[in-house]
Amino acid sequence: MARTRVLIIDDSALVRGVLTQIINGQSDMEAIGAAPDPIVAREMIRALNPDVLTLDVEMPKMDGLDFLERLMRLRPTPVVMVSTLTERGAEVTLRALELGAVDFVAKPKIGIAAGLSDLGRDLCEKIRVASRARMFRHVNGLASADRTAGAGDAKPATYSRVSTEKLIVIGASTGGTEAIREVLQPLPADSPAVLITQHMPPGFTRSFAARLDAMCRITVTEACDGERVLPGHAYVAPGDRHLRLAKNGANYVIALDDSEPVNRHRPSVEVLFHSVAANAGKNVLGVMLTGMGKDGAAAMLEMKSAGSFNIAQDEASCVVFGMPREAIACGAVDEVLPVTRIAARLLEKLGEHGQKSRV
Repeated sequence: MARTRVLIIDDSALVRGVLTQIINGQSDMEAIGAAPDPIVAREMIRALNPDVLTLDVEMPKMDGLDFLERLMRLRPTPVVMVSTLTERGAEVTLRALELGAVDFVAKPKIGIAAGLSDLGRDLCEKIRVASRARMFRHVNGLASADRTAGAGDAKPATYSRVSTEKLIVIGASTGGTEAIREVLQPLPADSPAVLITQHMPPGFTRSFAARLDAMCRITVTEACDGERVLPGHAYVAPGDRHLRLAKNGANYVIALDDSEPVNRHRPSVEVLFHSVAANAGKNVLGVMLTGMGKDGAAAMLEMKSAGSFNIAQDEASCVVFGMPREAIACGAVDEVLPVTRIAARLLEKLGEHGQKSRV
């Protein structure tokens, strides 16, 4: 089997050496070069034609984001960002994902050499996923027409909120930050509450929620343990904590915990969807977005058995079709749609429910 050819782009000689060692220690990949800045990287990309790039978020000579934007416009290539665990690093990383980077890894706080083992495992897994990711050409930071085809086909839907018990729940992983934005942005300010589990490490979910909040009509926050779930709000599972739906009398509330990872993830989509099936049943609209693996598929089937209506993102608009594919395969999904059609369909279903209630 051909090995995945990786080009490393980082201004630190130490980091370049560590990443080269990590990658060359794998039987299915090889580091074919290491560039100290994007200027050198451009020539190496032309000469070596790598399968995947690793890219530091902050680079000399040319800003890493400027380089990424040009790359995704002219020569879309899978990129795994190497991020710093700072507020600035989180903001730059989220912008990189918006521009088309597949995923990111966080440099350990205690130093890259000391954190070699954890960084290596995470990096290699994400390089493998990136090598199989569907790439979209980006223009001005927006995905190409191939991904957004059909975005304007659906008529704007309206709905009349009949009950505060209705919920939307979303699970996502690789490629999910942009897919979640595309689902949340069209939702009206009085939308039912939205609970979100996106696979993301600590230190990034608060910035992710704040970024969404600035772009959406609904209020988006990082979830807090014990808070009441309210219409017009979206709650993002904190990195490294499971998000569950619980009840306090007649009210839905957020429950967070540090229990063991499920399907190797914390937060896990499986945990959220299982709790939703148990506590909300037919009041739920479930959405499975792009991501690698099968996290959440079995619990989404539990949701459907409890009466929920479930949507999966289609393969053509997914960066990675793994999680939606698994949910579809086990019979948990009612409809499969492009990501740009999901919000409108959710509002249509809510509108249908409102009409039945009025009758």
